[in-house]
Amino acid sequence: MKASVIGATGFAGAELLRLLDGHPEVELAAITSESSTGENITAMYPHLASRIETTLSSMKDIEQIADNSDVIFIALPHGHAMKIGRQLKTRNVKIVDLGGDYRFKDPKVFEAWYKVEHEDPETKAVYGLTELYREQVRDAKILANPGCYTTCSILALVPLLNAGLIKTSGIIVDAKSGTTGAGRSLKLGSLYCSVNENFHAYGVASHRHTPEIEQVYSDYAGKDVIIQFTPHLLPVDRGILATCYADLCEGVTAAQVSKAFADMYANEYFIRLRGQGVFPEIKNVRASNYVDIGWQLDQRTGRVIVMSALDNLVKGAAGQAVQNMNVMFGMQENTGLTQLPIYP
Repeated sequence: MKASVIGATGFAGAELLRLLDGHPEVELAAITSESSTGENITAMYPHLASRIETTLSSMKDIEQIADNSDVIFIALPHGHAMKIGRQLKTRNVKIVDLGGDYRFKDPKVFEAWYKVEHEDPETKAVYGLTELYREQVRDAKILANPGCYTTCSILALVPLLNAGLIKTSGIIVDAKSGTTGAGRSLKLGSLYCSVNENFHAYGVASHRHTPEIEQVYSDYAGKDVIIQFTPHLLPVDRGILATCYADLCEGVTAAQVSKAFADMYANEYFIRLRGQGVFPEIKNVRASNYVDIGWQLDQRTGRVIVMSALDNLVKGAAGQAVQNMNVMFGMQENTGLTQLPIYP
């Protein structure tokens, strides 16, 4: 099958190229970049040399690209995918959007948090957190690939919300990301001197991943859930660690918490349940599509603390996109994604 990557020069786009190169059922049809059209991808990413010697084209030819592709990955900032999705509605090609354009059931929520008018509000995309929405993913035409913070945070608490073991009020998600989560474009806050030997919060009480997490929490809780979400920037290349706090319902035991996680995830290839009293680390999931989850009960405060770790460029972006593609095309879900994490 033929796959194209729109926005191949960003970090997520380059990671997609790495993963697709190792996929036994995929051939690259086209890769694009508006800022580097006509250049060879190896000029920017020498690590791809001798494997992906491909010239970058322009997405101005998107209809021709669609005609030559079975699937198109859109690895662009928000605001672009909805234009492409609207343009390609009648084409026989599946779309996986790694941005935020199609992640919300209500386009008005997107507009409120992203400050952009939605240009394709009629399209109902499938939210591609594969472990939770696998059956819908199978039939998706346009798929909204979740964000990195959201994947890490959602997978941490959904089993407990689904089982009714935690209260839906007072949930706190404290999450940290590597600097690749900020993208490849030049920003003052991502410069070496800003990040090195530093650690800080940002987007406090205003980060646009907040309503995305709330949307899925609410799905599984059966009622509206409002959370406190605070992201932080780590002085590392890649990785997400989310520490999630929730009040336990009266009488809930450690055994019930462990059972809730096992009931949802015991048979999931990419979720590694580390168990009670084991605290995940980002180094243990680096460059893999795995999510490590551990938890602890605090009897003194009546809370459960759930910790989850993933690689923001793989399970938090490109790896999850490939996982979704596999499901959408009826392939084994872990095809091309069985690599162990790299260590150290």
